[in-house]
Amino acid sequence: MTQKREPAPAMASSAEVIGAPCWVSLMARDLRASQEFYGQVLGWTFRKGRLGDEFTVALQDDFPVAGIGALAPRLQMAISWTPYFAVADADVSAARIRERSGTVAVGPLAFSLGRGALAADRDGAVFGIWEGARLPDWQSGHKDAPAWLLLRTRSAFEAAIFYGEVLDWATEHPGRCDVRYENDEVVLVSDGHVLARLSSGAEGAAPNPLIRPRWDVHFPVADVAATAQAAEDRGGVVLERRTTREGRPEAALRDPDGALFTVTARL
Repeated sequence: MTQKREPAPAMASSAEVIGAPCWVSLMARDLRASQEFYGQVLGWTFRKGRLGDEFTVALQDDFPVAGIGALAPRLQMAISWTPYFAVADADVSAARIRERSGTVAVGPLAFSLGRGALAADRDGAVFGIWEGARLPDWQSGHKDAPAWLLLRTRSAFEAAIFYGEVLDWATEHPGRCDVRYENDEVVLVSDGHVLARLSSGAEGAAPNPLIRPRWDVHFPVADVAATAQAAEDRGGVVLERRTTREGRPEAALRDPDGALFTVTARL
């Protein structure tokens, strides 16, 4: 029997931290096919979401880990995993994105639980902002985090300025994230937890999709090799196998719809 995860301490919750990652989501061309792929590869189950009939919540051991929705057929866009960041005011954050030469592609739109927008930074990395109800136990920085985030960008320092001004990082306001620098990366932290990393060296026109500017969503798994094999068996592609600085194996994968994601050995 699978042991359920214990609720995390409230003080470490991203729901209380403005500017922190609060969710990851995928808009797929074929919702049922994506559910089957991620269900078989990552062991997820699904329930209907509260944002509409075409949106589902992925569960692992009954814990919400991600969202998968159906992309409207009329929209011609690349399929990708997208992180969302908690904001106090979606309109203010959207205006800041535009003022700093980013792009707001969709929204802010009103939903039953809050307001959100889909955007891209100056280098083209896609991300979302969310104002409203959030899961109190969804923690990107906890050791049992449902997902980890790495921004692959042209300049981590310049990206940190952009996101810092948009999301109120490293400000004196209470309940905000802080940043620090280590191993040539910008690290987003809150209450001692690493929420995300920003790494330099991405190239916008690179033929290799792994080094183009993007937010790379990492999902922790018990066995990276077995997960990568399961992805291949179900129509996915293993793009790269590597080892983290801490010596943990990980694999960069592409699902049958073209979405890139990474699986990393669980701590």
